[in-house]
Amino acid sequence: MSKRRIKKVAIIGSGIMGSGIACHFANIGVDVLLLDIVPRELNDKEKAKGLSLEDKVVRNRLVNDALTASLKSKPSPIYHKKFANRITTGNLEDDIAKVKEVDWIMEVVVERLDIKQQVFEKLEQYRTPGTIISSNTSGIPIKFMNEGRSEDFRKHFAVTHFFNPPRYLKLFEVVPGPDCKPEITDFLMEYGEKFLGKTSVLAKDTPAFIGNRIGIFGIQSLFHQVKSLGLTVEEVDKLTGPVIGRPKSATFRTVDVVGLDTLVHVANGIYDNCPDDEAHDLFKLPDFISTMMDNKWLGSKTGQGFYKKSVNADGKKEILALDLDTMEYRPSKKAKFATLELTKTIDKPIDRFKILVGGKDKAGEFYRKNFGAMFAYVQNRIPEISDELYRIDDAMKAGFGWENGPFEIWDAVGIKEGIELMKAEGHEPASWVTEMLEKEESAFYTVKDGATYYYDVVAQSQVKKPGQESFIILDNIRKSSEVFKNSGVVIEDLGDGILNCEFQSKMNTIGGDVLAGLNKAVDIAEKDFDGLVVGNQGANFSVGANIGMIFMMAVEQEYDELNMAIKYFQDTVMRMRYSSIPTVVAPHGMSLGGACELSMHADKVVAAAETYIGLVEFGVGVIPGGAGSKEMALRASDTFNKGDVELNVLQEYFLTVGMAKVATSAYEAFDMGVLQHGKDVVVVNKDRQIATAKSHARLMADAGYTQPVKRKDVKVLGKQALGMFLVGTDSMEASHYISEHDQKIANKLAYVMAGGDLSEPTLVTEQYLLDLEREAFLSLCTERKTLERIQHMLKTGKPLRN
Repeated sequence: MSKRRIKKVAIIGSGIMGSGIACHFANIGVDVLLLDIVPRELNDKEKAKGLSLEDKVVRNRLVNDALTASLKSKPSPIYHKKFANRITTGNLEDDIAKVKEVDWIMEVVVERLDIKQQVFEKLEQYRTPGTIISSNTSGIPIKFMNEGRSEDFRKHFAVTHFFNPPRYLKLFEVVPGPDCKPEITDFLMEYGEKFLGKTSVLAKDTPAFIGNRIGIFGIQSLFHQVKSLGLTVEEVDKLTGPVIGRPKSATFRTVDVVGLDTLVHVANGIYDNCPDDEAHDLFKLPDFISTMMDNKWLGSKTGQGFYKKSVNADGKKEILALDLDTMEYRPSKKAKFATLELTKTIDKPIDRFKILVGGKDKAGEFYRKNFGAMFAYVQNRIPEISDELYRIDDAMKAGFGWENGPFEIWDAVGIKEGIELMKAEGHEPASWVTEMLEKEESAFYTVKDGATYYYDVVAQSQVKKPGQESFIILDNIRKSSEVFKNSGVVIEDLGDGILNCEFQSKMNTIGGDVLAGLNKAVDIAEKDFDGLVVGNQGANFSVGANIGMIFMMAVEQEYDELNMAIKYFQDTVMRMRYSSIPTVVAPHGMSLGGACELSMHADKVVAAAETYIGLVEFGVGVIPGGAGSKEMALRASDTFNKGDVELNVLQEYFLTVGMAKVATSAYEAFDMGVLQHGKDVVVVNKDRQIATAKSHARLMADAGYTQPVKRKDVKVLGKQALGMFLVGTDSMEASHYISEHDQKIANKLAYVMAGGDLSEPTLVTEQYLLDLEREAFLSLCTERKTLERIQHMLKTGKPLRN
């Protein structure tokens, strides 16, 4: 990678995408200049204030309103609200000259060539030669945008296409212009991966590039299938959601969220600009889509699309679904298929596809038609939109949230079986697929020596997928590097003296086997290795302790066994802290309850930026019992000597637990005291997380890691703090802010975090607090209300508030 540095960027256009991209650059620490046009007339508020078109507040109104709306949107585009200070706003008349100070200019204006050309003309007057300039267009050909531009502009110009919302969707398509220097392309590809945390996909300058070309084909194909197969919108969403590794919003709910008009715009662009596409007619809109567009049923933005929220005769909220035959809304119906029942015991979507395409019901027919059409389409896009098949898979996974790309799914079904599905739909295999089989290549992907290889169409052989040096892919090394395995974990040798303990339980819950695995990992690491990472690459790090096990023990009144189970959890996380080797935990996604407690006891946390972490036990009627309550008291104690009033500090930590706060990014977790400045780190690209965690474990070992001495100096405030907490909870219950049971839970937590009813502030050991915590946890498990809450959580996945 060149020594080019990106210290400041200019984003031209502050709409939904422009503001979102600006926020994401701010997320990673880059200084941002966000510019938009000057309003041509005053609004009513400005007129009332007597402002003129020359006032700065008016001239910057469009950009400021757009950025403010973006920052208020949910989910938030920013990791932490203070990061918004890295964005400076302005307008394209007063502030355009400031672009000469930036390292990268990105145009994100409306999708009209004439307007883009006007913007580029203006930018060229002030742009410093050698500065990267790019467009976020989703389909305007680069040759048209390059017209009239200088040689230096063209050499540094590319399309850099983010997907919306830029913070959350990982796809970053890089499309170099015909004159773009190779080193600029290489820089953008690596910058996307390393700094923006994206999956950078090199695309050709073809209509809709890779992600939207394949994604819109898939949706349009479904639009044309749904009526012929007699399927409802709910049935299609059931068939195209999590069961096949797609987002919960599946197909029609996704279109509602994105906006039908957005999809239609892209589909029309492909239809108009790809006359030779063999599936050209599929991009023509079905009648029901045209009707919806005429009625402005565009989805969430207009209040109705394929689904509509309503209130029934009983005053209850309900979801209505659009009947595509009558074009009227009716109550949503639950979809059920026998084929899907056959996959319930199969955890990984990639292992379900063989069964799904073999289904004997309408679902099986749907999958055969759907995948047959998809396989036929993607094979013919090589080399049109990409020379390498893996780029198509990467684009679909990163841009549309697919767990597996189309070629990976084809591998899972079987190459020959996939061809049969295609032929049944009237499609023939591409010549390169036939040649591949003739060379006795039986898969698009293979794994060798822990690395992924793909079938290269030009080389006609398996070639190592580039860019893997920075990643550790656990799926690739699990079998060859396994050191120990039980039903809860797999322990792998990451190399260089570092072990990894990977959770394998359902939703990565922490139960007896996982705890046994963690202890085994520490045993092995202390004996034969130099450090231990606890990390996985599932959808979420862990949803916490196995509350089903807790519920069963509590219902059966097996309190001795429950006490032992809680102590085992406490002892395990304490072992992570006081082992003789460095321990690093790598949370990502949901990292709740017990997962948060485990993280807080590691020597270091290497958290993915998208980590939603917190102590959520109040939601099921208990306090954190796996050393979390103790740990928050300890962390409050460590803050006492920093000059704040001790009771106020303790109260902040108490409220974090009592309100079951969950950080919506790893950066927010620092504010909560769950992550610690100077110790814990954040990585933006989750794909690099295990490798980064391994390097930190190695660094600590090389620095001469010494087993910590157990703490005996935790300052607790006793009756002074306990009294304050009890008065507070009593007042809240009396004012009906909390229920009587909530008060009981809060009082138990107060007793633990105050260190009991000691007469004066005292230094205590961690074990003293752990014993208080366990006793309080067990006493709450005898409460009927607690059992009701746990049962509700097990049934619905949502906390119950009494």
